[in-house]
Amino acid sequence: MTNNQQAQTPKVFYEIFIRSFCDSNHDGKGDLKGITSKLDYLQFLGIEGIWITPFFRSNSYHKYDVIDYKSVDPECGTLGDFENLVREAHKRNIKVLLDLVINHTSSQHWWFQEAKKGKENLYRNYYNWLSPAQIKAKGIAEREATADSAEKQPWHWANKADDEKYYGMFWSEMPDLNMDNLKVREEVYEIGRFWLEKGVDGFRMDAAKHIYPDWEAHKCHAFWQEFRQRMESIKSDVYIVGEVWTSAEKIAPFFRGLKANFNFDLCFAIQDIVKLGKDSKDIVSMLISNYKLFSAENPEFIDATMLSNHDQNRIGSVAEGNSEKLKMAANLLFTLPGNPYLYYGEEIGMKGKKPDENIREAFIWNKRSEDNDRTNWRKPVYNTDSKTTPLKFQIEDENSLFNHYRKLIALRKSIPALAQISPPNLQKASISNKKVVSFIRPHQDGYVLVIQNITNENVEVLVKEKLACVIFSMNDSKLYGGKVKLGAYEMIVLQQE
Repeated sequence: MTNNQQAQTPKVFYEIFIRSFCDSNHDGKGDLKGITSKLDYLQFLGIEGIWITPFFRSNSYHKYDVIDYKSVDPECGTLGDFENLVREAHKRNIKVLLDLVINHTSSQHWWFQEAKKGKENLYRNYYNWLSPAQIKAKGIAEREATADSAEKQPWHWANKADDEKYYGMFWSEMPDLNMDNLKVREEVYEIGRFWLEKGVDGFRMDAAKHIYPDWEAHKCHAFWQEFRQRMESIKSDVYIVGEVWTSAEKIAPFFRGLKANFNFDLCFAIQDIVKLGKDSKDIVSMLISNYKLFSAENPEFIDATMLSNHDQNRIGSVAEGNSEKLKMAANLLFTLPGNPYLYYGEEIGMKGKKPDENIREAFIWNKRSEDNDRTNWRKPVYNTDSKTTPLKFQIEDENSLFNHYRKLIALRKSIPALAQISPPNLQKASISNKKVVSFIRPHQDGYVLVIQNITNENVEVLVKEKLACVIFSMNDSKLYGGKVKLGAYEMIVLQQE
């Protein structure tokens, strides 16, 4: 990746579940104007890119089943509201990613409404249809439940009198598109063109692993190469990040087309550290090994990192609300390599466990009686004034989780060794102590050593590297005679002269 590309890539992204973020018209649901009204807040936090979950016309609250790809659902606002959001975001040097769902449509999409009329319909082959006998012969009647889909019976009847079923990996109301149909591909590329010409900077590709059915998974890689080429022909610096929820070995080939992919291995490894106080996965060795796999497919790959997202239990609940553990998780996210993503509310310690609605609760801007921006589309289970300290009060508290996030983001952006995204710069440190995670971020402007105590005990660490100064510490930890003393869950960052 060139220096210019490095400069263009946002250092920190922020995922916004639109219905829960900010309500501008007091109908109880978040909307596009609400996001626009909070851009100054995001800029204050240090965010340089936002990923907005789907806002296209849909019958579901989450909108991952799209009825019309070129319209804005009325509850979210208008196309004009979106165009204004993009303009205002760009004024603040914040890039905008759309969550693009092309694995499937809604069963209410007019393509499917036409397709289910019969085999002779022009839109029939926009989807995947087989007879029960064909399904049985191929041995594909059932699938194993996966982390991203609990559906075990993916074949569904569209009409009672039919002799063919359609494939819907996630749900009967989400029929999978047939990407072997060139007309479908052109429809998808046209959707991408439409939004890129509206000013968006890129896409988060939902269910990128499943763009083809499981038994044709090998076709996915070539598709994403073609998709990227087509999008880059419209916008040369388009940023495309894929949701490929699987092992590193299986993610690697997706980097041929998708320059960025989410690192689920790291996400769950950090969650394990938070829960257990042990680095059982040896995350530094794991990452170095994964980087070799990814680099072999694409030397300019971008590792998209996170603590949780809209499909997982919130890191706040993983840490059981322990603010010191939450600071530790943030420490690791922002000092390890990659292009980090915050899930809205992580910076104020929002909690939530599945079912999904409970991990998508309203952002707590102010105390309830004075919070004109809070959504109320559902009664919160985990985040109320008494359970989550509102942002307003965290901003005023120097030691709050919010201000810790803000300091970490500023640190990451100000130190070249920490700011480097691609290729990821990571080496093992000479420290052998199971109570800490330690690593070096090498850089021509001076390497950085990070030491993170992952336990609730005090720890003393011998540092063999030649380092000159402390650039970040918690509770004023210092380097004395080659030794560092760290309290529970504390981190220190040292830099070479």
